[in-house]
Amino acid sequence: MICHVAYMIKLFVMKIRAIGLVSGGLDSMIATRLIISQGVDVFLIIFASPFFHADLMEKETIDFMGTEATVIAMGEEYLHIVKNPEYGYGSGMNPCIDCKIYMFRKAAKIMEEIKASFVFTGEVLNQRPFSQTRAFMKLTEKKSNLEGRILRPLSAKLLDPTIPEIEGLIDREKLFAISGRQRKQQLYLAEKMGLSGFSQPAGGCLLTDRIYAEKLKQLFLKWPYTTMEDAELIKRGRVFWHKDVLIVVGRNKNENELLANLAKTGDFVIYCESAPGPLCVIRGKIADSEVFDYAKNKVLFYARRPDAECRIVEAGKK
Repeated sequence: MICHVAYMIKLFVMKIRAIGLVSGGLDSMIATRLIISQGVDVFLIIFASPFFHADLMEKETIDFMGTEATVIAMGEEYLHIVKNPEYGYGSGMNPCIDCKIYMFRKAAKIMEEIKASFVFTGEVLNQRPFSQTRAFMKLTEKKSNLEGRILRPLSAKLLDPTIPEIEGLIDREKLFAISGRQRKQQLYLAEKMGLSGFSQPAGGCLLTDRIYAEKLKQLFLKWPYTTMEDAELIKRGRVFWHKDVLIVVGRNKNENELLANLAKTGDFVIYCESAPGPLCVIRGKIADSEVFDYAKNKVLFYARRPDAECRIVEAGKK
């Protein structure tokens, strides 16, 4: 009864503010709708990196369910975490625990700046075996100094009450007890709430992709001082190494164009002049002509025109 009275006072006397970490997926959409429906003023954040939501990296805000969401681009600081995660990797090169701690720490700082009361997410208990267990949820809260301040509306009734629930800022009875990988309940709620346009599960983070993860692992081994630009380059085309020199060969016209745009000062580019074929970017300390010969042979092999004329130019020069 006391909790209900506090909740009613909250509605009429004060406007509660919360930070929502959203992804564009169904779970975060439902969580956002649940929090907004309780009269809370939400400040939405979506994180972007070359590994997920890469298309949003250059944006400052996006529309999320009719609400403006701030985009936080994760740069070199985040890449250091990918290289050296305190809590290890998941199935690939995905440092899920460290990633969540990073995000929550950013959210905690913003929470203080805008005087928000709590953070909420679309996380579902036991949906992911590495990062969404009860133990790891508690760990991420502790490490981000947000103990009791992270509300997970979809699984709230299976977890300890959070501070906003205890203080009556949020009505716990209107939250859910969803657990596991099944999405029946979320799909039912989506239909009931009239939600659409959400992204499908799986696929998400490129770091979970075993092929890309192996490329990135090799990149870190070859170049300890790997940059985000390097991590972006190996996303495109076939990746080869000649000693410690990176060679990336496009697989189609689209990748050729992307590689041409990713080439930076100090790189070399090889392309076919006399026939259609792949474009190649060479990056690293080139000690001798062996590297160019090796890369040229790769270009000719995939062009299927061993007699084609190739041109080698320094990136940015004609």
